[in-house]
Parts: sequence; structure tokens; C-alpha cells
Amino acid sequence: MIVSGRPFADFHSEAVALGRQMTVEFYDCSAEILADVHKMEEIFLHAAAASGAHVVNSNFHSFAPQGVSGVVVISESHFAVHAWPEHDYAAVDLFTCGGGVDFDIAVKVLASGMNSRQWIISSMVNRGILHESGQLERLVPVVENAKSCGMHLSWQERFEQSGARAISGCVDIYGCRDMEVNSPEKWKIFAGETAELLSPGTAEGEWVFFPRGENAEFFRIFDRGRIAGFVSQEKNAAYLNIFTDGFFDPRQVAEFAMGKLSGTYYRMQIQIRQ
Repeated sequence: MIVSGRPFADFHSEAVALGRQMTVEFYDCSAEILADVHKMEEIFLHAAAASGAHVVNSNFHSFAPQGVSGVVVISESHFAVHAWPEHDYAAVDLFTCGGGVDFDIAVKVLASGMNSRQWIISSMVNRGILHESGQLERLVPVVENAKSCGMHLSWQERFEQSGARAISGCVDIYGCRDMEVNSPEKWKIFAGETAELLSPGTAEGEWVFFPRGENAEFFRIFDRGRIAGFVSQEKNAAYLNIFTDGFFDPRQVAEFAMGKLSGTYYRMQIQIRQ
């Protein structure tokens, strides 16, 4: 397979996928089960839990005269189904953004629950492919099976397998409701707590704060790296640049900062440093 002008085998070792999606065709199922909305919901909730997913919610609907559609929302993404009892057939979509969900277990539990005598994995797709630069690629490589997916589903896996030395990232928090731009003490505490998250037990490091009217900048050095920030009262946004000697989890830091600043959403770009 060729993507971006070069072999997929060369490409995927540098990439991280935001998610992985499997579609499965279940044939020769029990029509009675496929027509039972409550039984189908029970089966899919069981499959999600058995696979290691963390269930958030579920919504299943029964059509007239028959047919069931449903989705189990999981922390890692979703399990979805549409069933045709008249054809003893169910179309299933499994999506995960984490490496802890075992698709093989999910498929086996679903097949057993629906009494399917034959099932086929029709596709496996890496979704949201981030190149080493942190930019999203405009491509979707389809792969044969889970073992050939190649791409990492976590930054830590990518970091460790690449033998990287450091990681840096830009994390932007928007819609902040707790700014207090001209409060040096607030931002000193925020930077210190973030540094503690990045490097527990870190010693007090250099701290600099620059007020700039409705904006402010700060800089915090700690044992394993540094945090630089630009905060804007006008935009209700905080723009953070973080570097650590060693790994940090970008999502953990982004979610921590969003909680501290009462933000509504965040964006980020990450770079693995060799």
C-alpha cells in the first residue's frame, strides 16, 4: 500500500491513530434475538464490558414491524449495531480510541449472544492519523486485521517504541471561565500544579510572570522541563507550551488544564523528540 507517496510500512511506524474502527458482518443469527431490543442491548453492554471498554451509556431502538438499531457509548468511543431479523443479519461497528479494548473478545461475545453461525470482519480502519509532526494526515489506510494495523493508539506506546528522549506539545484551552489574567499568584499556582502533574515531587523552579494589559505570559522551569503560557482575557483562552525530558500524557495535561481553567474545549499538537 502506498500513502503520501511512500510505502505504508515506512509510514505507519511514525504515526499515531486517534482511533481504530472495525466493521463486522454477523450472519445466520437468531431472528428472535435480533428482534428483541432489550436482549440486543444486554448483549452489546456485555460485549463492551467483557472487551475492557468503560460503558458510559446506551440507546437502543426497536423499529416497526421489526429491526433494531442501537449504540453503546463507551469512554473509548462506541459499539453500534443495526439488525435485520428477516435476514438473520446484523451489521456491527466497533470503534475505540484506546488500546485497552479487545476487539477479538467483543466479536466472540457478540457472536455468541446473537447465536451467529458465521461472521466476517469486513474492514479495519485507522481513524484520525497523526504524523510525527503532530499534523493530521488526509488519508485512511484500511488494513487486513488487527495485527497488521501497525499504528499506535497511545502517545506512550509511540514514545517508548521509538526510543524517544523527550516530548513537547502545544495545548490550547478555549472558553475559559476562570482567567484572572492579572493575578500572578493564580498562574504561579496553576503552573506549579501542572509541573507537579508532569513531574511529581518536582522542586520549586524558576518562575517569571509578564502582565500585558488584558493578556499575560508566564514561564515555569521544573526538574524535567518547562511550561510557558500565554493567556488572553479577550479570547478567554490559555495557550500552553510544554516540554519534558521523558514522557508525559498530553491528554491528561490538557484535561487537567481545562478543569483548572473551567474551559469548554481544547486543541493540541504533540511532537515526539528523538
